Amino acid sequence: MKLKVAIQGIKGSNHHQVAREYFDENVVMVECMSFDFLVDQLLTKKADVGVMAIENSIAGSIIPNYALVYHKDLHVVGEHYLNIHHNLMVLKGQKISDIEEVRSHPMALLQCKEFFGDYPHIKMVEDVDTAETAKRIQDQQLKHIAAIAPEVAADLYDLDIVADNIQTIQNNATRFIIVKTKNKELPKEEINKASVRFVTDHKRGSLAAVLNVMSDCRLNLTKIHSLPIIETPWKYAFFVDVTFNDYNNFDKAKSLLNIMAEDFKVLGEYKNARI
Repeated sequence: MKLKVAIQGIKGSNHHQVAREYFDENVVMVECMSFDFLVDQLLTKKADVGVMAIENSIAGSIIPNYALVYHKDLHVVGEHYLNIHHNLMVLKGQKISDIEEVRSHPMALLQCKEFFGDYPHIKMVEDVDTAETAKRIQDQQLKHIAAIAPEVAADLYDLDIVADNIQTIQNNATRFIIVKTKNKELPKEEINKASVRFVTDHKRGSLAAVLNVMSDCRLNLTKIHSLPIIETPWKYAFFVDVTFNDYNNFDKAKSLLNIMAEDFKVLGEYKNARI
């Protein structure tokens, strides 16, 4: 049976592109219009694995997805980095001077805001997805409306690209995580990155003590993000990514952090995609 991959958005989206690059072409795409729905597809076994954006080099972390991974007991089994190229596309025959509105995902609009400073007549409108907007333009033959989407969307939905690579910062990349409901066992010698979550108490130096343990165990901290614990006001959980050369060092750190930190949990152990 073909692997069923849940993606946020539809075919032609960046999530679709990541699924194509991370897996092979011989997979079934399960299109999801929200990350919550994507997780539901995994929990109900309508999809085998999911692709979720987790952070962007310009806009930062996608905070709700950290909470989803933890609260829904998902396992990070891999990661993938995608260079983001935003393109302005319209119905064939339309020109940039014909555009009255541009619709796209809020993140895409944010990343292209400077470009539209030169076109004050174009209204920026938030929509649910990049590729879905492109598809709707074709399906409904929407004139005077443009979408910001990957190049593959223009090919799939037969649109003209009237401006390419319109993102403000050209070096624009998004990190995606590959998630499953069950952990994917890898040989320890292949594992060199991990995502963990923990809570510290209010004592002075508590977080510093945890970070010192990571340093002493030769772990390289590549990401740290805090989220409030809703049930306990003014208390925070920390989501951390670490890389390491020797799994034994991470194993030692896990043993120590299990004692030192509250609610310590490994969210995933996988290969570092940036090596």
